[in-house]
Amino acid sequence: MTSLPINASQTLDASDRVKALINRLHANSLAQEEALNKPDGELTKLKALEKQCPPEDSATKADLERQFDDLMRDKMIALEEDKSLFMYHICRTISATRIVECGTSFGLSTIYLGLAVGQNAAKLSPEKRQGAKVIATENEPGKIALARQHWKEAGDEVEPWIELREGDLRKNLASDLPDEIDFVLFDIWTPMIMPTLRLLEPKLRKGAVIIADNVISAADGYQEFSGYIEANRASYRSLVLPYSGGLALIVYDP
Repeated sequence: MTSLPINASQTLDASDRVKALINRLHANSLAQEEALNKPDGELTKLKALEKQCPPEDSATKADLERQFDDLMRDKMIALEEDKSLFMYHICRTISATRIVECGTSFGLSTIYLGLAVGQNAAKLSPEKRQGAKVIATENEPGKIALARQHWKEAGDEVEPWIELREGDLRKNLASDLPDEIDFVLFDIWTPMIMPTLRLLEPKLRKGAVIIADNVISAADGYQEFSGYIEANRASYRSLVLPYSGGLALIVYDP
């Protein structure tokens, strides 16, 4: 599956400045991803080694995971444009103003979320508008610095609506959450997803939407999460959409 070609200028409410920034960051992300996935690229080599590794060789598997983490630590790979636009329109449709983004990276997907929150908040009274925000989370200092730079470049359409929490999200999402959460994006290392969902679940409002990226391409890592959603079908309705890597759309409906 490949990303669908979409003209963001026709589907996104944003200034020409913000659209130009988004287009530039998507282009940079695609170029870096293509380089990593070339036949002789570093990521391709690691994937080949992973396939050759016997399932019982836990030491080698752990070493390959460490190499993968090291490789991706400074890579600016973003949620693809078609997924980002879909996410933006979902947030606009459900009038989301209390969003948690688990895995900010260099802040591109956060720009879409910030736009949605700001535009939804504009329809609220000044009192209700005060609680509107995207709680963004990131652990890598280099990515944090770039994200802040990109949000500043995006300006008042985006930057005022973002609260960045730095470090281990299992700690910085353990307190000071909104009374209700409208939308959650999971685009993080898969072992972090279930601990994070357990923190957020008590705050999810009825009808809250969760999006999880790469649930097909990273299916092994999503096993615990997928099993939990399936085991709790009374509270969650889910659908995997045919975007690149698989995009899970989940509605919390207890």
